[in-house]
Amino acid sequence: MKQEVVREMSTADLIDRLEEEQKHVIKMVLNHAVSPVENPHKITESRKTIARMKTELRKRDLQKKNNK
Repeated sequence: MKQEVVREMSTADLIDRLEEEQKHVIKMVLNHAVSPVENPHKITESRKTIARMKTELRKRDLQKKNNK
């Protein structure tokens, strides 16, 4: 998921999507430990997506605090 797409999402949608993505990564890692995943690069891409989402949430949180 691109950063532009993450920016366009609402905060509630972003939090929900982040939880889903984290569960998905855990599932992929566990499956990869048992038997090799067809494309292990997907795990890396999902982790980067999670990082993008967390960064955007943190950015919004800091903006909210600075506006008070």
